[in-house]
Order: sequence, then structure tokens, then C-alpha cells
Amino acid sequence: MDKIFRWASWAGVILAVLLILVPGTGEAARHNRMNELNYFQTTGLTIDGRQAFRIEIGMERAPAKYTASVSAPDRQITVDLQNMKRGELHQDIRLHSKLADSLHIRQSRESAVQVQVHALQSVDAADFRVYTAERDRRARKPYRLVIDLLEPQTDHGGSWKELSGRAVVIDPGHGGSDSGAIGSTGVMEKEVTLSVSKKIKELLERSGARVRMTRLTDVDVYAPNDTAKEELQARCDVVNQLPGAEAFVSVHCNSFSNPAAHGMETYYYAPSAGGRRLATRLNEELARAGGLYNRGVKQAEFYVLKHNRVPASLIEIGFISNEREEAMLRDESYQWKIAGAAVRALARYFSEGSSRTENMR
Repeated sequence: MDKIFRWASWAGVILAVLLILVPGTGEAARHNRMNELNYFQTTGLTIDGRQAFRIEIGMERAPAKYTASVSAPDRQITVDLQNMKRGELHQDIRLHSKLADSLHIRQSRESAVQVQVHALQSVDAADFRVYTAERDRRARKPYRLVIDLLEPQTDHGGSWKELSGRAVVIDPGHGGSDSGAIGSTGVMEKEVTLSVSKKIKELLERSGARVRMTRLTDVDVYAPNDTAKEELQARCDVVNQLPGAEAFVSVHCNSFSNPAAHGMETYYYAPSAGGRRLATRLNEELARAGGLYNRGVKQAEFYVLKHNRVPASLIEIGFISNEREEAMLRDESYQWKIAGAAVRALARYFSEGSSRTENMR
């Protein structure tokens, strides 16, 4: 019996030695194990002249099979990794970037991990890249899944022939003694609306339109500390200062006591057929470009809509009381997106047969 035990013991030792000496045997055993995430790093950089934010998620070994997709309305990039475990990486990671605010890692199945990146603006296929990178021993980096999020390209280089010769009034909401709503980090509505309106004006004029803004700087349109009626009527009166004025667009940021409120919307005065059509086109283009939740086209008796002699629309381009949307509203690239959307909407509005003498009611 002792001999049997001795032989069994020696057999175990011999087998162990063979596993070590036979090429590939240990490697095969290691590769049969589930791959596991084990590294995380982010970097701000420039790619092809565009600001970018790089996310690197390391793993024990390569390769990693993955699929990537994007949901533009939700501004979410999703990467599904096969034969993978989350390991010790945190499930929810805050990102310090103007392009994305959070990353979430979930064990979607026993052998699959899902990575979700929440961008601060709408993204399409041209705005992100997903790929794998080899181990970099010098930089002490393992095999990695890399997600590059690029600053969205703007369309402020284009022009629209439908706008040539048209006359439009742009109204940056609030100003001067009236700051409008203020976000949690101090972003003022009056500053955002002026910045966006100037961009709209630039694009309109580049397309050959004649533009008059109700204000070009941080001032009250009528006078400091005027009454609400005096201020709002002064904005409507600017239409009379632009010969042949055909449309009026008032730019605003929304705000609500509940910081979870979000999205964009457009308004018109119910009796105005032209106003309804203008608000509809603005809503369609803003929703497509900005990627925010669409709260719809709505009727309202706002003074600048009700007392305007030309078709008018008021646009709410995002909630400044919402932390995420406040960050978007102060971002130059998002402002250019909104400006481009407004100009495209006006081009569509005029191309559909709007005339200089279209009745408001």
C-alpha cells in the first residue's frame, strides 16, 4: 500500500513538471479563464484638430470581442464586451470632461460586461471611436479597450440659399438688469441667450439674410429697471426697425424648481399660422441637432409672441436648472449646434412658401 501511495505522489509531481515544460500548456489553461477588467484611465487630448476625451479600460489579456453602438437622443455610447468580468473596477465612474459626465460598467451576463458612456451632447458615428490597444510595457499599461469621444463637428461654415434677402429679428432673452434664470454653477440665462443669438445672426448673415437683434450687448432693451411690459414691447418694436421683417425668434433657457426637469421646446401664439409653422420647424431642427428630450411644440400667450406683427416663435433650448444641461448650454460647440439648427429651420420655413406679407392671424 505504501508503494502505491509513493507512486501516486511521484506521478503527481511528474504531471506538474510536464505541465510546466510542455509549451503552451500553462498558457492554454490561463486563456481558458475568464478575461477580467483591471485598469482605468482618462486623458484629455486633441485628435485631428478636435478636442477629445480618451477613456482606457484595461484587461488581463487580449483579444477582447466587443460591439459598439450609440443612442443619439440619449447621448449614450454602449460597448458590450464578451468573455469578460468586471473585476474590481467601480460600477459608476464620474468623468471630469465637457464631453462626457459619467461611465457605467455592468456585468450584463455571467460572461459579458457592458460599458456605457454618457455624453453631454448628442453624438453620432463621427464623434467617437472604439478600438483595442496592445500592452504598453513602458507606460505600464495592459491590453486596453479605448473609447475616444471627440468634440462634435459644427456646421458654422455653411450657408443656405433660401435665406438670401430674407429679414429676421433675433431676440436674446433677458439682459441688463434682468439676468433671467441662473444655473447651479452660476451660468446666467442672459449670457447664454446672447451668445447663441450672435451665432444665429452670424450664420444668417453669411447666408445673405438681413438681421436685427433686439440687443447686441448685456443691456435692457427699453431702459434699466423698466417694467416688464415696457421691456417686452420694446423687443417687439425692433421688428419696425427692420424693413420687410418676416420672422421673429426669441431665444431662452428654461428653468424649474426640480433640477431633474430637462429638454427643449418651442412656442407660438395660437392664432398665428406662420408662428405655428415656424415653431414646428424650429422644434424639429433643434431636436435633431441638440439631442435633448423633445418637450414638443406648444401654444402660449407670451408677450413677444402675442404682440408681434410677424410670425414669431420662442425657443427654450435647455434647462439651465438641470446640471447636465447647464453644462451643455455654456459650451461653445453646443451653442453652435443650436444656432445651426435655428438657421436650418428658418431656411426650411422660408423655402415652404412663406412670403413677406404672410398674415399673422
